[in-house]
Amino acid sequence: MKKTVDELLQCPYWIVDILPSQVPENSPGQYFTVEKYFLQGGRIEEIKQKHINLILKLNCYRDISIADEGEINPSPEHIAGEMKKRYLYIMTGESMILSEPDDTHLTVFNPDSPLLELIRQIASGEGLFVWKPSF
Repeated sequence: MKKTVDELLQCPYWIVDILPSQVPENSPGQYFTVEKYFLQGGRIEEIKQKHINLILKLNCYRDISIADEGEINPSPEHIAGEMKKRYLYIMTGESMILSEPDDTHLTVFNPDSPLLELIRQIASGEGLFVWKPSF
């Protein structure tokens, strides 16, 4: 039985990010200033393209669907267009990837080990990092 979006939001999650690990709360750097830099100009579009590339490459290995649409394996053009314009829950098996059009990271909920390893490999090829948040 497939889990619902609400159930998956309660599951363990990992981050696919431009940074190699979570920035500590007491970091002496300027995280928010640097984040703002990456969100401006064409930089966020470049990052979003990396996210799209990751999802499309993942779709070569796994069935995916957009949660509120139901079609399995929609066209690459449709996936890319939706990722660029709206908040999206991308479903794959018992896992879910949250994509936001104006954010520098993706969130992967409830990945099994093979899926997480595949995402790590694809992310690495895109110059992205996968890490588990610490609380």
